[in-house]
Amino acid sequence: MAITSERLNQTFSEGGAQEIYQEIKAKGDFLGFAQRYAFDTDYRVARTALWGLTKAKDEELSELKVIYNELIDQAMQTENSSVRRLTLNIIEKLKMNEDDLRTDFLDFCFEHMVSIEEFPGIQTLCMKLAFRMCTFYPELMDELKRTLEAMEIDYYKPAIKCLRKRIFCGRYK
Repeated sequence: MAITSERLNQTFSEGGAQEIYQEIKAKGDFLGFAQRYAFDTDYRVARTALWGLTKAKDEELSELKVIYNELIDQAMQTENSSVRRLTLNIIEKLKMNEDDLRTDFLDFCFEHMVSIEEFPGIQTLCMKLAFRMCTFYPELMDELKRTLEAMEIDYYKPAIKCLRKRIFCGRYK
């Protein structure tokens, strides 16, 4: 069965996302698929496309590096939390270089990792991405640690507490 917007609009299961991934893998066109569907204005289509892409191995997703900035823009601009989380998940899997640092994205990650209103999955992804961006500059790492120290940790879910602790203990890389 061919991948179409209509099909992506109707896929709501883990098995369906795995099928989408297997079909993308068979065609070997992760970039073309992402460009065609991951930025769709229909959030259900974009969500399912991104969900299928999250099943890919890091090396398979590496071809998405050319749309790295578009993925960041989508993560920062979408109002759909599922699309945001899945997009951040893909960004987190991509190799990040010092030249890739975008201060607007770093600010976004700082804001969303401490926001109590944000979903824990988005908070943890933002914390991981902020950490990765800050590793390029010691002064940014100091700012990250100060921000983490200032968190009123009792208000956060266990996943946030655990990741925060791992960063402080040097066990997160």
